[in-house]
Amino acid sequence: MREIQASEAKTHFPKLLDAVERGETFIITRHGRAVARLTPEAPDRAKVARALENLRKPGKQTGKITAEELLAWRDEGRS
Repeated sequence: MREIQASEAKTHFPKLLDAVERGETFIITRHGRAVARLTPEAPDRAKVARALENLRKPGKQTGKITAEELLAWRDEGRS
């Protein structure tokens, strides 16, 4: 977890969001005092459970799996 000054967070907000998407957490400070925490959104547990169930179902897929299908399954549990 990294600390970042509010002025720097304002300047680099898009880059901060990219880092948060990758799982990083930031404490935003003002005058040396923590004022906010920027953290990744928690996954929707129901979506994750459905995606896992779909992967476990035998016979759902016949033949080869395309890259697009594999990526769709991977992303199904994400918002």
